[in-house]
Amino acid sequence: MSGVGPITQDWEPVVIRKKAPNAAARKDEKTVNAARRAGAEIEALKKFNAGTNKAASSSTSLNTKKLDDETENLTHERVPSELKKAIMQARLDKKLTQAQLAQLINEKPQVIQEYESGKAIPNQQIIGKLERALGTKLRGKK
Repeated sequence: MSGVGPITQDWEPVVIRKKAPNAAARKDEKTVNAARRAGAEIEALKKFNAGTNKAASSSTSLNTKKLDDETENLTHERVPSELKKAIMQARLDKKLTQAQLAQLINEKPQVIQEYESGKAIPNQQIIGKLERALGTKLRGKK
């Protein structure tokens, strides 16, 4: 280690400062009052539609009138009475319960119940399964 000069520190001192106040902090009441006391110029602007949700709802007012004027009654198609009677008759001819028929076609018993009560929305795949399980034609010309 001989011949080496004195050891010196090359580092610059690091100064840690607080961050500048963000927009929310500059707008808070305390800061604004302090600026007024100091005589600083303060400008207050009212933003258009600030704090309201009018932009989102104004476009729907056009559609609301169309909906009000609409008179067409839109409902889901239901199982016709001929089909529900045919399902029930074919099931009884085979001496099956609703639960047994449902098990044969791999559906829930509730599905058969809805078809026989006329509450179900017709599904051609289920009607096809019922036709195969009951051995009768349920749809189309008889």
